[in-house]
Amino acid sequence: QVQVVESGGGLVQPGGSLRLSCAASGSISSVSAMGWYRQAPGKQRDLVAQITTGGITKYADSVKGRFTISRDNAKTANLQMNSLKPEDTAVYYCSASIYTSPTFSYGTYWGQGTQVTVSS
Repeated sequence: QVQVVESGGGLVQPGGSLRLSCAASGSISSVSAMGWYRQAPGKQRDLVAQITTGGITKYADSVKGRFTISRDNAKTANLQMNSLKPEDTAVYYCSASIYTSPTFSYGTYWGQGTQVTVSS
């Protein structure tokens, strides 16, 4: 069984910073790309940032220069969010593309989401 767990959400004032963390655990052979998505009320879930095992990153235009995705190791990913704006308010989800053990089946696994609220 595979689990993906996020942490680090909360309430922050505009202009502030938050750091989200994501950890994959369980019957894992390897983790390829990891990413952060967000979903605001009434809107679709959109990609925020993604990072490959080789460290190649991709960002949504709306967060470029403010957010940074990184990986501590093969099974964890972080999202440093600076200069936060009210429009960044959403539930943030971590995704991990995983080869499971021992069957080596491939799939994308999601965390339960963590709320980020930017408000004064």
